[in-house]
Amino acid sequence: MKTIISLVLFLVSLFLMYLLFLNIQEPIKFQETKKIRKDAVVAKLEDVRTAQEFYRDIKGYFAKSFDSLQYVLKTDSFTIVRIEGDPDDPTGAEFIRTEIRKSAIDSINSIGLDISDLASIPFSDKKFSIDADTMTYQSTLVNVTEVGTRWKDFMGDYADKKFKKYDNAYDPDAMLKFGDMNSPNLSGNWRTR
Repeated sequence: MKTIISLVLFLVSLFLMYLLFLNIQEPIKFQETKKIRKDAVVAKLEDVRTAQEFYRDIKGYFAKSFDSLQYVLKTDSFTIVRIEGDPDDPTGAEFIRTEIRKSAIDSINSIGLDISDLASIPFSDKKFSIDADTMTYQSTLVNVTEVGTRWKDFMGDYADKKFKKYDNAYDPDAMLKFGDMNSPNLSGNWRTR
């Protein structure tokens, strides 16, 4: 009888140690997963931001959709203006203005930017939200854009508010994004999280 009780107590203690191990592992695994996934999403958002800046250089405004963004970057070109002399010279000296067209896709390929799948969120089958428009800022009409995703779209098994106990700043409904539709800002909010 003593042996059976000892065996049962031993098994119960093993089970309790296993539960303790799981409770210790969960926050560690959450933080590791959060960092890996956030870093991948931020890298993709930085690529989208670069693509949006190229698009603005070509068109003068930001793309409102990923289809438009990819199409223009694949088919259009940059205008490079070279000016020799001083156009503001009061003596009336002549200056030469030369415009050169350079394919956008060549520039994109030269920096290693892959534009084939910009819309896809890493670790997810969803797409980034994208918006662009103009707004008046300090009496000037400016172009604005905002691209991002909610944390829950890429956090997988950790897309629940219960994991906030491991990170007070974690909110699966919060956006990870760059840009802002209410101010001319292309900064990302990932440094604050």
